[in-house]
Amino acid sequence: MTERTDLLASIAHSIRTYREGEIPPPTSEHVDRWVSQFSSGQQLPFLREFDHVIRHSFIEKSDVITFFDGLLTFEGLVGSNPAAYWSASNFLHIQQDGQSQKHMISVLGECLKSKFNLDIRKCGSANGDFIYLDDVLFSGSRIASDLEKWIATDAPQKATVQVILIAFHTGGQYYISNTRLKKAIAASKKDITVNFWRALEIQNQAYWKYTSDVLWPASIPAIPEVQAYVAAEERYPHQLRLPGGKTKFFSSEDGRQVLEQGFLVAGVKIRSKIASPKSVLRPLGFSMFGVGFGSLIATYRNCPNNCPLALWWGDPEAKSGPFNWYPLLPRKTYASAENVFGKLNEF
Repeated sequence: MTERTDLLASIAHSIRTYREGEIPPPTSEHVDRWVSQFSSGQQLPFLREFDHVIRHSFIEKSDVITFFDGLLTFEGLVGSNPAAYWSASNFLHIQQDGQSQKHMISVLGECLKSKFNLDIRKCGSANGDFIYLDDVLFSGSRIASDLEKWIATDAPQKATVQVILIAFHTGGQYYISNTRLKKAIAASKKDITVNFWRALEIQNQAYWKYTSDVLWPASIPAIPEVQAYVAAEERYPHQLRLPGGKTKFFSSEDGRQVLEQGFLVAGVKIRSKIASPKSVLRPLGFSMFGVGFGSLIATYRNCPNNCPLALWWGDPEAKSGPFNWYPLLPRKTYASAENVFGKLNEF
């Protein structure tokens, strides 16, 4: 067996639970078809680094359960009587888009049933905390919109909200905590405290860009199309990263740059196929800034659009046109059948 064969198999194993039961299980052939779209001379080093990163950044359901199991009895949150705390807690069902909150409530409910024999549907009291559950916070806009609306309308005069997430990106968490939620609480004239809990924290604030945990190119490839794309962004231009900072996910600075360059070039290529792309559709993922958000966090449920386009964009059946790219992690959108049906059947 060759190194390439081993890497393909390892990546397929790391993402083996992705959308399990909804799409065919990933195979080495699937990964090979995807990576073959990148620069031929860089595919092996790209696979090496991506294999390293995805083993640390892909969130499986078992990771979620492990986190919940630990949090259920964490004294800093629940005090000395965890069963009483959770029994009194009010679980918010206020997500306006998607099904991630409903799913996270279901998983936490299974953990509560197993540990305390509690039925999450019967939990809640006037004196209990309010629990907002979701999987991953990226820009924070969705969580902010959900909580802003709740604070202005249904929130009591005094409340404590525990926002429980599998992971959050520090830029989004800081923004919504210190700007949007702070303003919403002030405007409501209510006494509301919001706390955040997470298993994984991903650094992506501009101030800490040199030690960021997201794709943040330290240089722009000398490819005319890429150079032109980057130069065209005048309002929020890309800020180059100074090489060498330590981060959670990358094996080395050289490996990191291979991924950053590869995903950037591929993302510009994908974007060039779209007649009139929206400005937020950036090579490294949906964002208002620079070359894109750059997250490499995906879960067993879905791949966020804040990840590089080359991870999730495209249609395996397309032979031409804007969707002619083979995705590694085909994304389920808010318009998918599950989300449309779920909106009609929320509990």
